Amino acid sequence: MDFALPDHLQTLLAEMDAFIEAEIKPLEREHIQYFDHRREHARTDWDNGGIPRREWEDLLSEMRRRADKAGWLRYGLPSRFGGRDGTNLDMAVIREHLAHKGLGLHNDLQDESSIVGNFPQVIMMDRLGTADQKKEWTEALITGERSMAFGLTEPNHGSDATWLETRAVRDGDSWVINGAKRFNTGVHRATHDLVFARTSGEDGQARGITAFLVPTDTPGFTVPYYWWTFNMPTDHGEVELKDVRVPADAILGEVDRGLEVGQTFLHENRIRQAASSLGAAQYCIDRAVAYANERSVFGKPLSVNQAVQWPLVELQTEAQMVRLLVRYAATELDRNHHMEVSDKVSMANYRANRLVCEAADRAMQVFGGVGYSRHEPFEHIYRHHRRYRITEGAEEIQIRRVAQRMFGFGKR
Repeated sequence: MDFALPDHLQTLLAEMDAFIEAEIKPLEREHIQYFDHRREHARTDWDNGGIPRREWEDLLSEMRRRADKAGWLRYGLPSRFGGRDGTNLDMAVIREHLAHKGLGLHNDLQDESSIVGNFPQVIMMDRLGTADQKKEWTEALITGERSMAFGLTEPNHGSDATWLETRAVRDGDSWVINGAKRFNTGVHRATHDLVFARTSGEDGQARGITAFLVPTDTPGFTVPYYWWTFNMPTDHGEVELKDVRVPADAILGEVDRGLEVGQTFLHENRIRQAASSLGAAQYCIDRAVAYANERSVFGKPLSVNQAVQWPLVELQTEAQMVRLLVRYAATELDRNHHMEVSDKVSMANYRANRLVCEAADRAMQVFGGVGYSRHEPFEHIYRHHRRYRITEGAEEIQIRRVAQRMFGFGKR
């Protein structure tokens, strides 16, 4: 097996770093309050439900505008969308590289915002949307003119997504939706919410769920509050739908086959999320090693102590194994339909998300009290990445997916 990366990637990463230094770092330094110890306070509109401050999101928009102008934002998209046909392997390497650089405007994972955009919604629309939907949505999603939140989780249902209580009933040429959704990320500014509702069948059946593109200004669609989370600001809204009426062309994909829409989104996103978690973990490990070499305690470097060395060696070994797994899964995703390799994607994702939490925690320990402070980024990295062990498929669900493939019980 050839473990070498494609030749173009090293040149690509160097060009990307040059762009960051020339265009993004100066902008970051002008707004350093969003990246130093004040970051959580500066980003959060505490008096408005805890949502992100508009000024902070405007800064992210300016970053994306510059990246798009320079030809980076759309890298992973097909050339027909102005992209560069970047593969899943390309994106995995790039996202690891950007996260490995640490916190910064170039790659703010708290907002899934990066100079190289992650556009699972565009891929989802390209594969499953109608011709009219693609025309209306594709470019608008890339530029931010339109955006969609993801309304799958409910107050009484998270991982058990086939037990949705939200219902949609056909009424003439329209559908009427009633129910509730929880943790609708990004709904505070989204133009639409991708709402999953049962349209037929029984609880527990995968078939019978439909995905609807619901404008957030539709009568009956309300966001009563936002959940304040371990990591602030929050854009995870509670959504209520009371007699929300949408036309038939609001359906994305096929009626009763909405879970295919959700799976497309998740599998494209999970491998890239795994790569970002790996990069952030490597950042934490590298910083801890450098500090241990520099720090003198009891008249000698902290790094001579095996109690410091061994946990970091374990993490470095795990990082190398996860790196190979992420790149292997990304390569397989490039070669096969996403459902055929979903177990490999799940393996990479849950292991990478665990790794970054362990690496951030160990970095805090090595740094001591300073590591626990907000003057170092480890607490921020931990609080952000900890959610990925729950969201977009809890690690238990992803382990179960691997077990399905191993034991074959999903085929019975």
